[in-house]
Amino acid sequence: MDRDLMSRQEVRDLIRKSKEAQKIYATFSQEKIDSIICSMVEGIKGYSEKLAKMAVEETGFGNWQDKVLKNKFASEYVYEYIKNMKTIGELKNENGVLEIGVPLGVIAGLIPSTNPTSTTIYKTLISLKAGNGIIVSPHPNAKNCIIETANLLIEIAEKAGAPEGLISVVKTVTMDATEELMKHEDTALILATGGEAMVKAAYSSGNPAIGVGPGNGPAFIEKSANIKLAVKRIIDSKTFDNGVICASEQSIIVEKVIREQVKEELLAQGGYFLNPEESKKLANFILRSNGTMNPQIVGKNALRLAQMAGINVPCDTKVLISEECEVSKRNPYSREKLAPILAFYVENSWEEACERSIEILNVEGKGHTMVIHSENEMVIREFALKKPVSRLLVNTPGALGGIGGTTNLAPALTLGCGAVGGSSTSDNITPLNLINIRRVAWGVRELEDIKREKKSCETSQDKLEEMVKKIVADILNR
Repeated sequence: MDRDLMSRQEVRDLIRKSKEAQKIYATFSQEKIDSIICSMVEGIKGYSEKLAKMAVEETGFGNWQDKVLKNKFASEYVYEYIKNMKTIGELKNENGVLEIGVPLGVIAGLIPSTNPTSTTIYKTLISLKAGNGIIVSPHPNAKNCIIETANLLIEIAEKAGAPEGLISVVKTVTMDATEELMKHEDTALILATGGEAMVKAAYSSGNPAIGVGPGNGPAFIEKSANIKLAVKRIIDSKTFDNGVICASEQSIIVEKVIREQVKEELLAQGGYFLNPEESKKLANFILRSNGTMNPQIVGKNALRLAQMAGINVPCDTKVLISEECEVSKRNPYSREKLAPILAFYVENSWEEACERSIEILNVEGKGHTMVIHSENEMVIREFALKKPVSRLLVNTPGALGGIGGTTNLAPALTLGCGAVGGSSTSDNITPLNLINIRRVAWGVRELEDIKREKKSCETSQDKLEEMVKKIVADILNR
Protein backbone atom coordinates (compact mmCIF):
# COMPACT_ATOMS: atom_id res chain seq x y z
CA MET A 1 0.00 0.00 0.00
CA ASP A 2 1.09 3.60 -0.62
CA ARG A 3 2.88 4.98 2.48
CA ASP A 4 0.64 8.05 2.71
CA LEU A 5 -2.48 5.89 2.56
CA MET A 6 -1.00 3.56 5.16
CA SER A 7 -0.36 6.47 7.47
CA ARG A 8 -3.92 7.76 7.08
CA GLN A 9 -5.32 4.33 7.89
CA GLU A 10 -3.04 4.04 10.89
CA VAL A 11 -4.35 7.33 12.26
CA ARG A 12 -7.97 6.27 11.73
CA ASP A 13 -7.33 3.05 13.64
CA LEU A 14 -5.59 4.88 16.47
CA ILE A 15 -8.42 7.39 16.78
CA ARG A 16 -11.04 4.63 16.85
CA LYS A 17 -9.18 2.73 19.59
CA SER A 18 -8.48 5.86 21.61
CA LYS A 19 -12.11 6.94 21.40
CA GLU A 20 -13.28 3.55 22.69
CA ALA A 21 -10.69 3.61 25.47
CA GLN A 22 -11.57 7.19 26.42
CA LYS A 23 -15.23 6.28 26.88
CA ILE A 24 -14.12 3.80 29.53
CA TYR A 25 -11.58 6.22 31.03
CA ALA A 26 -14.27 8.92 31.29
CA THR A 27 -16.06 6.73 33.85
CA PHE A 28 -13.02 6.68 36.15
CA SER A 29 -13.13 8.66 39.38
CA GLN A 30 -10.81 11.60 40.00
CA GLU A 31 -8.91 9.44 42.50
CA LYS A 32 -8.31 6.66 39.97
CA ILE A 33 -7.18 9.12 37.29
CA ASP A 34 -4.84 10.82 39.77
CA SER A 35 -3.36 7.43 40.68
CA ILE A 36 -2.57 6.74 37.00
CA ILE A 37 -0.99 10.19 36.57
CA CYS A 38 1.15 9.68 39.67
CA SER A 39 2.34 6.31 38.36
CA MET A 40 3.25 7.84 35.00
CA VAL A 41 5.33 10.58 36.63
CA GLU A 42 7.11 8.13 38.92
CA GLY A 43 7.70 5.70 36.07
CA ILE A 44 9.10 8.20 33.55
CA LYS A 45 11.55 9.73 36.05
CA GLY A 46 14.20 7.15 35.44
CA TYR A 47 14.29 7.80 31.69
CA SER A 48 14.94 11.57 31.71
CA GLU A 49 18.61 11.27 30.76
CA LYS A 50 18.16 8.53 28.19
CA LEU A 51 15.39 10.43 26.40
CA ALA A 52 17.35 13.71 26.52
CA LYS A 53 20.37 12.10 24.87
CA MET A 54 18.17 10.46 22.24
CA ALA A 55 16.60 13.84 21.40
CA VAL A 56 19.95 15.59 20.92
CA GLU A 57 21.41 12.71 18.92
CA GLU A 58 18.43 12.59 16.58
CA THR A 59 17.75 16.32 16.09
CA GLY A 60 21.11 17.98 16.73
CA PHE A 61 19.24 20.68 18.69
CA GLY A 62 20.30 21.88 22.13
CA ASN A 63 22.26 19.92 24.72
CA TRP A 64 21.26 16.82 26.61
CA GLN A 65 21.99 18.21 30.09
CA ASP A 66 19.36 20.93 29.71
CA LYS A 67 16.95 18.52 28.05
CA VAL A 68 17.17 16.35 31.19
CA LEU A 69 15.94 19.35 33.17
CA LYS A 70 13.13 19.92 30.65
CA ASN A 71 12.05 16.29 30.92
CA LYS A 72 11.95 16.62 34.70
CA PHE A 73 10.09 19.93 34.39
CA ALA A 74 7.49 18.35 32.07
CA SER A 75 6.88 15.49 34.49
CA GLU A 76 7.74 16.27 38.12
CA TYR A 77 7.32 20.08 38.07
CA VAL A 78 4.09 19.99 36.07
CA TYR A 79 2.80 17.18 38.30
CA GLU A 80 3.26 19.25 41.47
CA TYR A 81 1.05 21.93 39.92
CA ILE A 82 -1.71 19.64 38.63
CA LYS A 83 -1.76 16.79 41.16
CA ASN A 84 -4.50 18.29 43.36
CA MET A 85 -6.35 19.95 40.48
CA LYS A 86 -10.01 18.89 40.24
CA THR A 87 -10.92 18.14 36.62
CA ILE A 88 -13.53 15.36 36.78
CA GLY A 89 -17.07 15.46 38.18
CA GLU A 90 -18.30 18.21 40.50
CA LEU A 91 -15.92 21.18 40.46
CA LYS A 92 -17.90 23.95 42.16
CA ASN A 93 -21.40 24.50 43.52
CA GLU A 94 -22.35 28.03 44.47
CA ASN A 95 -24.99 30.69 43.72
CA GLY A 96 -27.40 28.06 42.43
CA VAL A 97 -25.00 26.80 39.73
CA LEU A 98 -23.29 23.41 39.85
CA GLU A 99 -20.20 23.08 37.64
CA ILE A 100 -19.14 19.66 36.37
CA GLY A 101 -15.87 18.88 34.62
CA VAL A 102 -16.36 16.96 31.37
CA PRO A 103 -13.48 15.50 29.28
CA LEU A 104 -13.25 16.59 25.64
CA GLY A 105 -12.44 13.18 24.12
CA VAL A 106 -9.37 12.43 22.00
CA ILE A 107 -6.62 15.06 21.89
CA ALA A 108 -4.26 15.38 18.92
CA GLY A 109 -0.84 16.16 20.40
CA LEU A 110 1.44 17.64 17.72
CA ILE A 111 5.03 17.51 18.98
CA PRO A 112 7.88 19.82 17.85
CA SER A 113 11.48 18.80 17.16
CA THR A 114 12.91 21.48 19.47
CA ASN A 115 11.46 20.06 22.71
CA PRO A 116 10.38 16.58 21.57
CA THR A 117 10.52 14.32 24.61
CA SER A 118 9.53 16.93 27.21
CA THR A 119 6.53 18.09 25.16
CA THR A 120 5.38 14.49 24.67
CA ILE A 121 5.47 13.93 28.44
CA TYR A 122 3.74 17.22 29.21
CA LYS A 123 0.92 16.90 26.67
CA THR A 124 0.23 13.30 27.64
CA LEU A 125 0.03 14.11 31.35
CA ILE A 126 -2.29 17.12 31.01
CA SER A 127 -4.53 15.28 28.53
CA LEU A 128 -4.98 12.26 30.81
CA LYS A 129 -5.37 14.43 33.91
CA ALA A 130 -8.35 16.04 32.15
CA GLY A 131 -9.89 12.62 31.41
CA ASN A 132 -8.95 12.58 27.72
CA GLY A 133 -7.13 10.21 25.43
CA ILE A 134 -4.24 11.45 23.32
CA ILE A 135 -2.66 10.56 19.99
CA VAL A 136 0.92 11.78 19.76
CA SER A 137 1.94 13.03 16.33
CA PRO A 138 5.75 13.25 16.07
CA HIS A 139 7.76 15.80 14.12
CA PRO A 140 9.52 13.77 11.40
CA ASN A 141 12.95 15.05 12.49
CA ALA A 142 12.41 13.78 16.04
CA LYS A 143 10.32 10.70 15.29
CA ASN A 144 12.39 8.09 17.12
CA CYS A 145 12.79 9.86 20.46
CA ILE A 146 9.10 10.90 20.48
CA ILE A 147 7.92 7.36 19.74
CA GLU A 148 10.23 6.00 22.46
CA THR A 149 8.85 8.52 24.98
CA ALA A 150 5.24 7.77 24.03
CA ASN A 151 5.79 4.00 24.22
CA LEU A 152 7.22 4.32 27.72
CA LEU A 153 4.23 6.40 28.84
CA ILE A 154 1.82 3.91 27.25
CA GLU A 155 3.43 0.98 29.06
CA ILE A 156 3.46 2.75 32.42
CA ALA A 157 -0.11 4.06 32.10
CA GLU A 158 -1.61 0.74 31.06
CA LYS A 159 0.15 -1.07 33.90
CA ALA A 160 -1.39 1.52 36.25
CA GLY A 161 -4.89 0.79 34.92
CA ALA A 162 -5.38 3.06 31.90
CA PRO A 163 -7.46 1.39 29.13
CA GLU A 164 -5.45 0.00 26.22
CA GLY A 165 -5.31 2.46 23.33
CA LEU A 166 -5.99 5.57 25.44
CA ILE A 167 -2.50 6.85 24.61
CA SER A 168 -1.04 6.13 21.20
CA VAL A 169 1.60 7.43 18.84
CA VAL A 170 1.69 7.73 15.05
CA LYS A 171 4.56 5.60 13.77
CA THR A 172 4.16 6.14 10.02
CA VAL A 173 4.96 9.83 10.11
CA THR A 174 3.75 11.71 7.04
CA MET A 175 2.01 15.00 6.23
CA ASP A 176 -1.03 12.95 5.31
CA ALA A 177 -1.08 11.36 8.76
CA THR A 178 -0.94 14.75 10.48
CA GLU A 179 -3.70 16.10 8.23
CA GLU A 180 -5.89 13.06 8.91
CA LEU A 181 -5.39 13.45 12.66
CA MET A 182 -6.19 17.17 12.63
CA LYS A 183 -9.27 16.89 10.40
CA HIS A 184 -10.79 13.65 11.71
CA GLU A 185 -14.32 14.09 13.05
CA ASP A 186 -13.44 12.25 16.28
CA THR A 187 -10.52 14.54 17.12
CA ALA A 188 -11.86 16.67 19.96
CA LEU A 189 -9.06 19.23 20.10
CA ILE A 190 -5.61 19.83 18.58
CA LEU A 191 -2.70 20.84 20.80
CA ALA A 192 -0.35 22.31 18.20
CA THR A 193 3.23 23.26 19.04
CA GLY A 194 5.56 23.84 16.12
CA GLY A 195 6.12 26.02 13.07
CA GLU A 196 3.80 28.83 12.02
CA ALA A 197 2.49 26.90 8.98
CA MET A 198 1.57 23.88 11.08
CA VAL A 199 -0.21 26.00 13.69
CA LYS A 200 -2.22 27.76 10.95
CA ALA A 201 -3.12 24.36 9.49
CA ALA A 202 -4.38 23.27 12.91
CA TYR A 203 -6.65 26.32 13.17
CA SER A 204 -8.00 25.79 9.66
CA SER A 205 -8.63 22.07 10.18
CA GLY A 206 -12.27 22.43 11.16
CA ASN A 207 -11.60 21.13 14.69
CA PRO A 208 -10.96 23.17 17.85
CA ALA A 209 -7.26 23.92 18.33
CA ILE A 210 -4.86 25.52 20.78
CA GLY A 211 -1.75 26.66 18.96
CA VAL A 212 1.45 28.51 19.70
CA GLY A 213 2.81 31.05 17.24
CA PRO A 214 6.45 32.11 17.01
CA GLY A 215 8.14 33.92 19.86
CA ASN A 216 10.29 36.99 19.29
CA GLY A 217 10.46 38.48 22.73
CA PRO A 218 12.59 41.56 23.36
CA ALA A 219 14.25 42.10 26.74
CA PHE A 220 14.34 45.73 27.91
CA ILE A 221 16.97 46.71 30.47
CA GLU A 222 15.74 49.94 32.08
CA LYS A 223 18.22 52.26 33.82
CA SER A 224 17.01 51.35 37.35
CA ALA A 225 17.77 47.64 36.78
CA ASN A 226 20.50 45.61 38.44
CA ILE A 227 22.55 45.44 35.22
CA LYS A 228 24.84 42.58 36.24
CA LEU A 229 21.89 40.42 37.30
CA ALA A 230 19.81 41.37 34.26
CA VAL A 231 22.61 40.32 31.90
CA LYS A 232 23.15 37.09 33.83
CA ARG A 233 19.45 36.22 33.52
CA ILE A 234 19.38 36.97 29.79
CA ILE A 235 22.46 34.82 29.11
CA ASP A 236 21.11 32.02 31.34
CA SER A 237 17.93 32.06 29.29
CA LYS A 238 19.47 32.38 25.84
CA THR A 239 21.99 29.58 26.45
CA PHE A 240 19.54 27.17 28.14
CA ASP A 241 19.28 24.26 25.71
CA ASN A 242 21.02 26.59 23.23
CA GLY A 243 18.00 28.89 22.98
CA VAL A 244 15.36 26.52 21.56
CA ILE A 245 12.57 27.56 23.95
CA CYS A 246 10.39 30.06 22.07
CA ALA A 247 9.96 32.28 25.16
CA SER A 248 13.71 33.00 25.20
CA GLU A 249 14.90 36.54 24.51
CA GLN A 250 15.57 37.48 20.88
CA SER A 251 16.84 41.02 21.36
CA ILE A 252 18.07 43.38 24.07
CA ILE A 253 16.90 46.99 24.26
CA VAL A 254 18.75 49.42 26.53
CA GLU A 255 18.53 53.10 27.38
CA LYS A 256 21.38 55.19 26.01
CA VAL A 257 22.57 56.25 29.47
CA ILE A 258 23.45 52.66 30.42
CA ARG A 259 24.58 51.44 26.99
CA GLU A 260 28.28 51.11 27.88
CA GLN A 261 27.60 49.49 31.25
CA VAL A 262 25.39 46.85 29.64
CA LYS A 263 27.91 46.20 26.86
CA GLU A 264 30.74 45.79 29.37
CA GLU A 265 28.67 43.35 31.41
CA LEU A 266 27.67 41.35 28.34
CA LEU A 267 31.32 41.06 27.31
CA ALA A 268 32.30 40.03 30.86
CA GLN A 269 29.66 37.29 30.92
CA GLY A 270 30.44 35.68 27.56
CA GLY A 271 28.74 37.92 25.01
CA TYR A 272 30.55 38.63 21.74
CA PHE A 273 29.65 41.77 19.77
CA LEU A 274 29.89 41.13 16.03
CA ASN A 275 31.40 43.82 13.84
CA PRO A 276 29.40 44.86 10.72
CA GLU A 277 31.18 42.37 8.48
CA GLU A 278 30.68 39.50 10.95
CA SER A 279 27.02 40.47 11.43
CA LYS A 280 26.50 40.23 7.68
CA LYS A 281 28.18 36.81 7.52
CA LEU A 282 26.01 35.38 10.30
CA ALA A 283 22.85 37.02 8.91
CA ASN A 284 23.22 34.87 5.79
CA PHE A 285 22.65 31.76 7.94
CA ILE A 286 19.71 32.92 10.07
CA LEU A 287 16.94 32.94 7.44
CA ARG A 288 16.28 30.79 4.40
CA SER A 289 15.45 32.27 1.01
CA ASN A 290 11.71 31.91 1.75
CA GLY A 291 12.07 34.11 4.85
CA THR A 292 11.74 31.34 7.44
CA MET A 293 14.28 30.44 10.10
CA ASN A 294 17.12 28.22 8.90
CA PRO A 295 16.94 24.90 10.82
CA GLN A 296 20.74 24.65 10.60
CA ILE A 297 21.11 27.34 13.28
CA VAL A 298 18.49 25.94 15.66
CA GLY A 299 19.88 24.77 18.97
CA LYS A 300 23.54 25.21 18.03
CA ASN A 301 25.90 26.84 20.52
CA ALA A 302 27.66 30.14 19.85
CA LEU A 303 30.98 28.55 18.90
CA ARG A 304 29.32 26.26 16.33
CA LEU A 305 27.36 29.19 14.87
CA ALA A 306 30.52 31.27 14.55
CA GLN A 307 32.30 28.37 12.86
CA MET A 308 29.43 27.96 10.39
CA ALA A 309 29.64 31.65 9.49
CA GLY A 310 33.43 31.70 9.27
CA ILE A 311 33.85 34.01 12.28
CA ASN A 312 36.64 33.77 14.85
CA VAL A 313 35.41 34.27 18.41
CA PRO A 314 36.94 33.64 21.87
CA CYS A 315 36.53 30.06 23.09
CA ASP A 316 34.44 31.20 26.09
CA THR A 317 31.80 32.92 23.91
CA LYS A 318 28.24 32.08 24.97
CA VAL A 319 26.10 34.47 22.90
CA LEU A 320 26.61 36.29 19.59
CA ILE A 321 25.30 39.87 19.59
CA SER A 322 24.63 42.20 16.66
CA GLU A 323 24.10 45.94 17.20
CA GLU A 324 21.04 46.90 15.16
CA CYS A 325 18.94 49.92 14.25
CA GLU A 326 16.42 48.46 11.79
CA VAL A 327 13.38 46.34 12.60
CA SER A 328 11.79 44.56 9.66
CA LYS A 329 10.92 41.17 8.21
CA ARG A 330 14.04 41.49 6.06
CA ASN A 331 16.36 41.92 9.04
CA PRO A 332 17.04 38.44 10.47
CA TYR A 333 18.26 39.91 13.75
CA SER A 334 14.82 41.39 14.46
CA ARG A 335 13.17 37.98 13.94
CA GLU A 336 12.92 34.81 16.07
CA LYS A 337 16.27 33.02 16.38
CA LEU A 338 16.13 29.71 18.27
CA ALA A 339 19.85 29.87 18.97
CA PRO A 340 22.17 31.99 21.17
CA ILE A 341 21.98 35.06 18.88
CA LEU A 342 20.74 38.44 20.11
CA ALA A 343 20.02 41.79 18.51
CA PHE A 344 21.10 44.87 20.51
CA TYR A 345 19.10 48.12 20.27
CA VAL A 346 19.80 51.45 22.01
CA GLU A 347 17.05 54.01 22.68
CA ASN A 348 17.08 57.47 24.26
CA SER A 349 14.36 56.77 26.85
CA TRP A 350 12.10 54.07 28.23
CA GLU A 351 9.25 55.55 26.17
CA GLU A 352 11.22 54.98 22.97
CA ALA A 353 12.20 51.50 24.20
CA CYS A 354 8.50 50.81 24.70
CA GLU A 355 7.76 51.75 21.10
CA ARG A 356 10.74 49.74 19.83
CA SER A 357 9.45 46.67 21.69
CA ILE A 358 6.05 47.01 20.04
CA GLU A 359 7.71 47.43 16.65
CA ILE A 360 9.71 44.20 17.14
CA LEU A 361 6.65 42.26 18.30
CA ASN A 362 4.58 43.49 15.37
CA VAL A 363 7.19 42.07 12.98
CA GLU A 364 6.99 38.67 14.72
CA GLY A 365 5.94 37.30 18.09
CA LYS A 366 2.71 39.19 18.79
CA GLY A 367 0.87 37.69 21.75
CA HIS A 368 3.79 35.64 23.03
CA THR A 369 6.27 36.92 25.63
CA MET A 370 8.60 39.78 26.47
CA VAL A 371 10.88 40.62 29.40
CA ILE A 372 11.63 43.79 31.34
CA HIS A 373 14.44 44.30 33.86
CA SER A 374 13.58 47.27 36.06
CA GLU A 375 12.99 48.42 39.62
CA ASN A 376 10.67 51.21 38.47
CA GLU A 377 7.08 50.10 39.13
CA MET A 378 5.63 52.89 36.97
CA VAL A 379 7.67 51.84 33.92
CA ILE A 380 6.79 48.18 34.47
CA ARG A 381 3.09 49.09 34.66
CA GLU A 382 3.28 51.15 31.46
CA PHE A 383 4.89 48.23 29.64
CA ALA A 384 2.21 45.88 30.97
CA LEU A 385 -0.56 48.16 29.72
CA LYS A 386 0.77 48.62 26.19
CA LYS A 387 2.60 45.49 25.03
CA PRO A 388 0.83 43.06 22.67
CA VAL A 389 1.97 39.99 24.65
CA SER A 390 0.36 37.36 26.86
CA ARG A 391 3.28 37.24 29.29
CA LEU A 392 5.33 40.23 30.48
CA LEU A 393 8.12 38.79 32.60
CA VAL A 394 9.82 41.02 35.17
CA ASN A 395 13.39 40.48 36.39
CA THR A 396 13.62 36.83 35.33
CA PRO A 397 15.02 34.75 32.45
CA GLY A 398 12.59 34.67 29.51
CA ALA A 399 12.83 30.97 28.64
CA LEU A 400 12.37 29.66 32.17
CA GLY A 401 10.04 32.43 33.28
CA GLY A 402 7.67 32.01 30.36
CA ILE A 403 7.15 28.29 30.96
CA GLY A 404 6.61 28.86 34.69
CA GLY A 405 9.97 27.59 35.92
CA THR A 406 11.21 30.81 37.57
CA THR A 407 7.81 32.51 37.90
CA ASN A 408 4.44 31.57 39.37
CA LEU A 409 2.88 31.15 35.95
CA ALA A 410 1.33 27.73 35.33
CA PRO A 411 4.16 25.34 34.35
CA ALA A 412 3.60 24.51 30.69
CA LEU A 413 5.34 23.79 27.40
CA THR A 414 2.44 25.13 25.33
CA LEU A 415 2.07 28.89 25.74
CA GLY A 416 -1.07 30.46 24.32
CA CYS A 417 -0.60 33.74 22.41
CA GLY A 418 -4.11 35.16 22.71
CA ALA A 419 -6.23 36.62 19.92
CA VAL A 420 -3.52 39.13 18.95
CA GLY A 421 -1.20 36.19 18.24
CA GLY A 422 -3.85 34.16 16.44
CA SER A 423 -4.43 31.79 19.35
CA SER A 424 -7.62 30.77 21.10
CA THR A 425 -6.22 31.54 24.58
CA SER A 426 -3.47 33.53 26.28
CA ASP A 427 -3.02 30.90 28.99
CA ASN A 428 -0.11 28.66 29.79
CA ILE A 429 -1.99 25.47 28.93
CA THR A 430 -3.05 23.20 31.81
CA PRO A 431 -5.61 20.37 32.15
CA LEU A 432 -8.27 23.02 32.79
CA ASN A 433 -7.92 24.09 29.15
CA LEU A 434 -8.72 20.52 28.10
CA ILE A 435 -12.12 20.09 29.73
CA ASN A 436 -15.60 21.42 29.10
CA ILE A 437 -17.62 22.68 32.05
CA ARG A 438 -21.21 21.55 32.24
CA ARG A 439 -23.34 23.94 34.31
CA VAL A 440 -26.46 22.85 36.16
CA ALA A 441 -28.56 25.88 37.06
CA TRP A 442 -31.62 25.94 39.39
CA GLY A 443 -34.50 28.37 38.86
CA VAL A 444 -34.48 31.25 41.34
CA ARG A 445 -37.29 33.48 40.00
CA GLU A 446 -40.50 33.25 37.98
CA LEU A 447 -41.66 35.19 34.92
CA GLU A 448 -43.86 37.36 37.13
CA ASP A 449 -40.83 38.30 39.22
CA ILE A 450 -38.96 39.42 36.10
CA LYS A 451 -41.97 41.50 34.98
CA ARG A 452 -42.23 43.13 38.41
CA GLU A 453 -38.52 43.90 38.39
CA LYS A 454 -38.82 45.42 34.92
CA LYS A 455 -41.85 47.52 35.94
CA SER A 456 -40.07 48.69 39.09
CA CYS A 457 -37.03 49.64 37.03
CA GLU A 458 -39.18 51.55 34.51
CA THR A 459 -40.95 53.40 37.35
CA SER A 460 -37.64 54.39 38.87
CA GLN A 461 -36.44 55.58 35.46
CA ASP A 462 -39.62 57.64 34.96
CA LYS A 463 -39.19 59.27 38.38
CA LEU A 464 -35.58 60.09 37.61
CA GLU A 465 -36.51 61.67 34.28
CA GLU A 466 -39.25 63.76 35.93
CA MET A 467 -36.78 64.95 38.56
CA VAL A 468 -34.24 65.96 35.91
CA LYS A 469 -36.90 67.82 33.91
CA LYS A 470 -38.00 69.71 37.04
CA ILE A 471 -34.45 70.73 37.89
CA VAL A 472 -33.85 71.93 34.31
CA ALA A 473 -37.14 73.91 34.33
CA ASP A 474 -36.24 75.58 37.65
CA ILE A 475 -32.86 76.60 36.27
CA LEU A 476 -34.41 78.07 33.11
CA ASN A 477 -37.06 80.00 35.11
CA ARG A 478 -34.32 81.71 37.13
